[in-house]
Formats: sequence, C-alpha cells, structure tokens
Amino acid sequence: METPVLTDKNQFPTEEIIFSHLGKTKELWKVVFGYIHSNHPNLTEQWNYYNDGKSWLLKVSLKDKTICWVSVINNSFRMTFYLNINVEKAVMESKISAELKKQYKANCETKKINGLTVIFKTKKDLETAKELIRVKLSTK
Repeated sequence: METPVLTDKNQFPTEEIIFSHLGKTKELWKVVFGYIHSNHPNLTEQWNYYNDGKSWLLKVSLKDKTICWVSVINNSFRMTFYLNINVEKAVMESKISAELKKQYKANCETKKINGLTVIFKTKKDLETAKELIRVKLSTK
C-alpha cells in the first residue's frame, strides 16, 4: 500500500498542500468532493493527525457514523470504507467491481468489518466511490 505523504504533524493539510501532492488526480479530488458537497451536504469532513500512522487523515462522516477515511498519497489519494459483514447483501448487489466484491466476500470469512479502498487513478474510481458512499449511507 502506498505511503501517506501528509506526515508533518505541524502542517495542517490546506487545499494548496493537498493539491501539491495529487498531480493529475487533483481533478478527481475536485469532482469527488464536489459530488459529496452537492449530493450529501449533511456529511462533514474533519482532518486529524494520527500518531499511530504518523499522518493526517480526513474523516468523512454523518453525525457519529464514519462514511470513509481519506488519505493523500504520492500523485493520488485513497478512500477507505469500512463495512460490517451485516451489509453483505448491499455490497453484493451494488455496482462496485467484481474484484472489490470478491475482496469483501473473502474478508467476511475472517473479519467482522472489512475495509474496501479506492485508490484514485481514473474517472471509473469516482463511480466506485459514489457507489460505496451510497452503500454506506443506506446501511445501519
């Protein structure tokens, strides 16, 4: 897995700093967060520095429910969605790739909560993130 780049505890991740690390995926960042702000205005975003991972992470949440975690990596960013095994039906019926469904299903055998990560490289990744946001919001 790619190493996060926002590792300076004393440097809050401003838009300028974030964009300096995203490279060509800057436009994907703008689109996915534009989608979140337009379609889910009740979601909140909070940056925190975490000592265990020695980096800044963005938590996107709805009240007390975490929707996803976002980390900036070199020339990209990733969103990780943690899904309980109780939402298996919703995941399997979703429009995410067969590969992600297979990964989720395999993890259900050994874990109660499974993380699915989208690493942004193409516009296709936007659709995956939107679908995972929909799944996460539709489940308890």
